[in-house]
Amino acid sequence: MSDLKGIPALFMRGGTSSGPYWNAKDLPADPAQRDAVLLAALGTTDGLSDEVDRAQLGGVGGATAVTSKTAILSRSEVEGVDIDYLFAQIDLERPFVDTNPSCGNILSAVGHAALEMGLIEASDPVTSISIRNTNTNALMEAVLETPGGRWSYLGDVRIDGVAGTAAPVVMNFLDVVGSKTGALFPTGQRMEEINGLTVTLIDVAVPMIWFRAAELGLKGDETKTELDDPTLLQRMEAARLIASERMGLGDARGKVVPKMGIASPPRGTGHVTSRYFVPQSCHPTHAVTGSINVATAATQPGTVVSEASTAIALSSQQFVLEHPVGVIAVELAYRDGADGPEFDKAGVMRTAKKIMAGEIFVPEALLI
Repeated sequence: MSDLKGIPALFMRGGTSSGPYWNAKDLPADPAQRDAVLLAALGTTDGLSDEVDRAQLGGVGGATAVTSKTAILSRSEVEGVDIDYLFAQIDLERPFVDTNPSCGNILSAVGHAALEMGLIEASDPVTSISIRNTNTNALMEAVLETPGGRWSYLGDVRIDGVAGTAAPVVMNFLDVVGSKTGALFPTGQRMEEINGLTVTLIDVAVPMIWFRAAELGLKGDETKTELDDPTLLQRMEAARLIASERMGLGDARGKVVPKMGIASPPRGTGHVTSRYFVPQSCHPTHAVTGSINVATAATQPGTVVSEASTAIALSSQQFVLEHPVGVIAVELAYRDGADGPEFDKAGVMRTAKKIMAGEIFVPEALLI
């Protein structure tokens, strides 16, 4: 009899990220015990000690920030909501599981995963799934094509950063402002100074600090490899830590929120060039939540992003941002309110794929 125990899981690609998707009932309810299981499953540790394997050879993690992610699903008990979704970022450098942020790319496959797990039934010809992100308590809607109640992964939609095409997944973010702080501009300012750098601190879908490319000695269209420069990252990190305190998020050391971005004018047909950080390295493409953040920041005069953007401030528009390997488009719908803009939704087209279904094995002792 083995001293390892298998836990049912789906391994899926969501947008430009990938990782295991779990039914919450199959994981320990205790957060500390659950996190030990996740560390072992992804392979950062064996779950029994704090010894770290950066390569994640003992698990299903891909040894990068965008492939060391996971999602936990359950039927929601909230009226009008179908699925509760908890996102977890598995650290590569230490035995730590961060459930503070959300992830729009991993979210892209939550609808399909919920159907695969039998947590929701498909409709004909489309299935709209209301999802509550329990990390931030934000609401979103996933719209999948399900003709005859049958869902598909194959289609003709292409997203930059993923080879080939796949079936469309429309992600409508319904509650985007003040995801962690409760305010669009947590400090009450649209532009301020930190360590001699002009920044914008804004909380839409995810709290972020935005930098001007030129003030960092950059053009703004550098590659991920060029931006993963330790000196640059240390300078940005120092500002991020101060920004976190100003935004009321506390000490951000060892945490991934707030995220960081660098804005500069577009080079092609987009509205702005963006480089998104996760945060200790540059994202190879762009986060979905980060794209909603940059699109919203571009609509607000007086921000670091808006001064670099060519977008016209319309109440409903498609905003296109340029990232290291292409573009991502965000459909914004908002109106002016007494206390600032009121966003009805922010929509993003993504794709998803089921890669594997089975069991992931962890030490049985972790489940006792």
